[in-house]
Amino acid sequence: MIERFARLRAVVVGDVMLDSWLQGPATRMAQEAPVPVVRVERTEESPGGAANTAVNLAALGATVHLLGVIGDDRPGRLLARLLRRHGVTGLLTGERRTAVKRRLLAGGQLVARYDEEDRAPIGDHLIRRLIARLRRLAPRADVVIACDYGAGVCTDAVRHALRGLPLLVVDAHDVRPWAECRPDAVLPNYAEVCRMLGEPGDGGDRVAHLTAASRRILDAARARMVVTTLDGEGTLLHRPGRPPYRTHAVPAPDHMSTGAGDTFTAAFALALAAGASPEQAADIGQAAARVVVRRPGTVACTRHELVQELGTGGRAVPPEVLARHIAEHRRRGDRIVFTNGCFDVLHRGHVVCLEEARALGDVLVVAVNGDASVTRLKGPGRPINACEDRVAVLAALDCVDYVVVFEEDDPGELIRLVRPDVYVKGGDYHPELLPEAALVRELGGEVRVLDYVPDRSTTAIVNRIRTQA
Repeated sequence: MIERFARLRAVVVGDVMLDSWLQGPATRMAQEAPVPVVRVERTEESPGGAANTAVNLAALGATVHLLGVIGDDRPGRLLARLLRRHGVTGLLTGERRTAVKRRLLAGGQLVARYDEEDRAPIGDHLIRRLIARLRRLAPRADVVIACDYGAGVCTDAVRHALRGLPLLVVDAHDVRPWAECRPDAVLPNYAEVCRMLGEPGDGGDRVAHLTAASRRILDAARARMVVTTLDGEGTLLHRPGRPPYRTHAVPAPDHMSTGAGDTFTAAFALALAAGASPEQAADIGQAAARVVVRRPGTVACTRHELVQELGTGGRAVPPEVLARHIAEHRRRGDRIVFTNGCFDVLHRGHVVCLEEARALGDVLVVAVNGDASVTRLKGPGRPINACEDRVAVLAALDCVDYVVVFEEDDPGELIRLVRPDVYVKGGDYHPELLPEAALVRELGGEVRVLDYVPDRSTTAIVNRIRTQA
């Protein structure tokens, strides 16, 4: 399905901007106020808003036309140049300034953001030109995406021109004006959904709130489907007559998730255009978003990265998703094997142990200590490899069916969740001395200790590297 992306044509219409990231160390506090003095050592600039959606579409392989408005200024010329590098053209030049969003980072931490925006009307003559291009390009496109951030491009006339298209996906701060278009999909975040429903966000369980409100959300949006985005909690896909379908995100700092919504929108829209079911499209969109939140700045997910992520992302799952999978395996009568560890520097001993563990049953679940947990267990300087890297390597092993992360010092809660038929540890343990043994047996499972591969351990590898460094 992902390979079909290269044959698709997409049109993006909406508000474009330039994202600017200023980065450097903070060495002292200012005399004028209790704020850090940041010595800016580098500036990275990238397309933002609708332009970022267009770049992600192009990175995923689609042919993209972007209809937006920039100013005749340095940011506008830079934005157009950055887009041309990705094969994206179509911007119109108007009289108002190009929008710029600047973020200041000190030592990787977001210190401040300041926006330069011109809210003057774009001008009827430019809107007419944009609509003329839209009417020429949209009927030949496989998907049209509207990115409406309230900056003036998506006027009533533009929305009217988008009515009746075969596949219209809308990402808007306010989806209410788009109801008349009867879009195929709209993608509001939690605050935008609450505003659409005319109710305050209660600050409680957002997933439960949106699940209970699913029918009202669909009625208010008047769309074929609604994807409500929940940042680090993933998304909920709403469709008539079905319970909401949830995708799960990888938690990341807020400044690392900038633009992830644009990436989700691009991958989700292309997947729909390629023939995916809405649920498949939501999973593909979430996989693409997981790729970009691992990197700082406003970045795009390539088709190759998406394929890689989908190859491992189905195995790396949060506990609640694991529980669903395990329930299905139980229904089929599968024998569940469970093991856990830090897996900091994966070596031959780990692989042999995992392969032997998998041979003891039908499904192997590997629980991995989170970074803070590894530090508490192994001491300062560990882990060597971050949790997401350890998970990705484990998920790439054919003998591993699921990888799940736990932040506690022991996997007791996960063992209760999985209720394994076999609990496996590798090494010179005695089964009776394993702290998890009593719990496993209480839950009806058996405990197995596998032989360690001689002279293979992470500690020995780390010591050897440090000695030779």
